[in-house]
Amino acid sequence: MTETNASLLDRAAQAAARSTPEPVARRVRGLSDKGVAWLFIAPTIVLLLAINIFPLIWAIRLSFTNYRANRPNAEVVNVGLDNYRRILTDSDIWFAMQTTAHFVFWTIVLQTLIGFTLAWLIDRKFRGHAFWTTIILVPMMLSPAVVGNFWRFLYEPQIGLFAYVVSFFSGIPPTDIQMLSSVRLAPWAIVIVDTWMWTPYVMLICLAGLRSIPDYIYEAAEVDRASNWRQFWSITLPMALPFIMLAVLFRGIENFKMFDMVNLLTGGGPGSTTEVASITLKREAFEKWRTGFSSAFAIILFVAVFGLANIYVKALNRVKSR
Repeated sequence: MTETNASLLDRAAQAAARSTPEPVARRVRGLSDKGVAWLFIAPTIVLLLAINIFPLIWAIRLSFTNYRANRPNAEVVNVGLDNYRRILTDSDIWFAMQTTAHFVFWTIVLQTLIGFTLAWLIDRKFRGHAFWTTIILVPMMLSPAVVGNFWRFLYEPQIGLFAYVVSFFSGIPPTDIQMLSSVRLAPWAIVIVDTWMWTPYVMLICLAGLRSIPDYIYEAAEVDRASNWRQFWSITLPMALPFIMLAVLFRGIENFKMFDMVNLLTGGGPGSTTEVASITLKREAFEKWRTGFSSAFAIILFVAVFGLANIYVKALNRVKSR
């Protein structure tokens, strides 16, 4: 009886071994695991290339022509580098680039300083810090369209709260505080809105950097009787610096191509005071219909952002390797 049971068990084990499916990678035409992985992600890669690479190549081709999208049947003439020369010598284009640089610089400075300060305060883990963290994150969760329209009402001199708050502290009549129609104040109005919306994003990245610092380093510093100020400059700031630089990189790229917020608040006005590069590009492409010219402008912006980001990433890698 025992031998019979043993033979039955052996036959069952052999049958199970024969019925066990081979690894998928071996059954799919002898592909390795890596080959099967590429088989699954290849359609996604092809789709991304079609969405990103093809428009880029098409824009490069159009940048050497006089093509106009509102005249698709007109003769297309190759103009060589004329579009690029005109852009680099156009005073209006350079003014838009200066406006963009002003916007990028001040938003990054303010968002970095305020964001890191908020992250440092929240990292103290005071009572109710989770609640205040959630409240601070609210602006980042809103749509740019909602934020733009919300701040348009706040900036209204007749009914907006912003003018009355400034008037309370400065004594200036609310009707004289024309944030969106003043040549001097309109650029700062956009900086304030962007800082209000995206400082929480910088705060989150800085907070991740602060939370990554091991506690034993601070404990060792306390044993050495290092002051809080010394700990901040010798431990906190150097170890959080790569995260701060990463936040600056992300916000710099995003602010360089900022469009929706400026378009909703001022549309580039008054005059061309707040006309950043993206607004100029939109006007050239969809108001003046100079498609070839605007394609060349887009390529120049792409090369500028890509080049500056490349240099910045190399500096970031050097800081991380210290």
